[in-house]
Amino acid sequence: MNEVKKPRKPLISYYVIVLLVLLIFNFITMPWLMQRQVQQVDYGTFIEMAQNQELGQVEVQQQENQILFTNKENTAIYKTGMMPDPDLTQRLADSGAEFSGEIVEQMSPLLSFLLTWVLPMVIFVAIGQLMYKRMMKNAGGPNAMMFGKSNAKVYVKSSEGIKFADVAGEDEAKENLTEIVDYLHNPDKYKEVGAAMPKGLLLVGPPGTGKTMLAKAVAGEANVPFFSMSGSEFVEMFVGMGAAKVRDLFKQAKEKAPCIVFIDEIDAIGKKREGQIGGNDEREQTLNQLLTEMDGFEENSGVILLAATNRPESLDPALTRPGRFDRRVPVELPDLKGREAILKVHAKKIKVGPDVDFSKVARMASGASGAELANIINEAALRAVRDGRKAVVQADLEESIEIVIAGYQKKNAILTDKEKKIVSYHEIGHALVAAMQSHSAPVQKITIVPRTSGALGYTMQVEEGEHYLMSKEEIENKVATLTGGRAAEEVVFGSVTTGASNDIEQATKLSRAMITRYGMSEEFDMVAMETVTNQYLGGDASLACSAETQTQIDRQVVELVKKQHEKARKILTENRQKLDELAAYLYEKETITGEEFMSILDA
Repeated sequence: MNEVKKPRKPLISYYVIVLLVLLIFNFITMPWLMQRQVQQVDYGTFIEMAQNQELGQVEVQQQENQILFTNKENTAIYKTGMMPDPDLTQRLADSGAEFSGEIVEQMSPLLSFLLTWVLPMVIFVAIGQLMYKRMMKNAGGPNAMMFGKSNAKVYVKSSEGIKFADVAGEDEAKENLTEIVDYLHNPDKYKEVGAAMPKGLLLVGPPGTGKTMLAKAVAGEANVPFFSMSGSEFVEMFVGMGAAKVRDLFKQAKEKAPCIVFIDEIDAIGKKREGQIGGNDEREQTLNQLLTEMDGFEENSGVILLAATNRPESLDPALTRPGRFDRRVPVELPDLKGREAILKVHAKKIKVGPDVDFSKVARMASGASGAELANIINEAALRAVRDGRKAVVQADLEESIEIVIAGYQKKNAILTDKEKKIVSYHEIGHALVAAMQSHSAPVQKITIVPRTSGALGYTMQVEEGEHYLMSKEEIENKVATLTGGRAAEEVVFGSVTTGASNDIEQATKLSRAMITRYGMSEEFDMVAMETVTNQYLGGDASLACSAETQTQIDRQVVELVKKQHEKARKILTENRQKLDELAAYLYEKETITGEEFMSILDA
């Protein structure tokens, strides 16, 4: 899309100041400077000029002990120190010089005009323009000093903008937004039925899922003005300025109606109002003005509001009610089919080899957002260039997934022989426990090459299909798989290391969720002991129970993890021969595939 630039308006106050400074410069500074333009000469030069009758005007300054004099044409002023000379008066009389009370430099009118008016004005205007540009750059645009004016960017239709065809994996969200665009193009068929478009659409979802990209696609598809602004741009230091910006934004939108207004990260101004004294009056006034503009006494027809946030639970209920944001459009993490479509869209920008299987890559990238998938494609292209290939192959994409998950390989990390053997048994322990349980995902790859994330090795498991539900048995098997690495160390070496810290954290988190959130505890049944906030930003959990209940929860979590740890240890003990064989093979190869692992296991 092409942004419509607003014309710059000069700062009149600055030029008034320039004029005042210019007057002061001419009437005070310039005369002083002119008096200082005097050439210092020795007394012999003065005597010589007097004898040659080259003196014009002479001023003897007894107190300063100096003599000022000019040449015959009065175009230059000279100064010399006084010397004991009893014949000075006679010598000056014979030279034909004129005695003057004050010698002032005489210069041509044109030079005087250029120096006193034109040159200072040029200098001040140049400095003013430089300061203005720098101030606008630091303050965020030409409207920075125009208090109460919105900084919304206005876009017009462009042939190079993002279209709906460029957005994949979010079919439901695209369907909602396509309806809005269709209404703007063909309003009569909706009015014929009596249908009215929603006044506001709220795009909610985790970071990186494409909320802003969908808004750009709407701007690319619609033939109407598109206003774009971030929620933080309404926040001002002075009370009332944010509300004034909201009024100005909707005033501009109404003038160009029908149009679309997009506010990114609306939670910056749309947070719930609290009854506490000493709150942020500026933010609340801005929110109140936004509520009034969206659905107040004055009809706001022809303006459709789009907004995006990843914190919908923090928004004020008055903002999300029907009549303001009538429709909430979830933009969730893509499923298997969506990930494959997103990969294909981004792969159009690069050269891809014939062996690339996007379906397999999509399965390996389970849980990845659209932004992460785009990064995976770019990392694969960079790897192909580093290896001197003209196109991206399957190995590049698989390695790029590992880079996004665990970081780059550490070339200079050299493990000792004992550490390498421990890591080999640790990773084979995970894979073997997973393979011996019926509900575990198949092993895709096992490696003991250290990564920049801090992992000394890892076991990659890939689900065959997309799963939306997990049974109690599946979660328990997953906990057992997480404890398999530590169990292998205990079975083989009889001691433990710090390498299982991340496994312990994940196993504890899963076990606690089973008891407090999923209702999989016989003692607590279907009672929620934990609440989750910010579900799109990591899901912060907080217990909502008494201290005694927390003690019981802790006891059950310990018992659950301990039970699955014992199960993993039993599996590895019963399959000790395969454990040793697989660990030795991994120790030698450093990286093995799931096919190699299963061939040795089934042999």
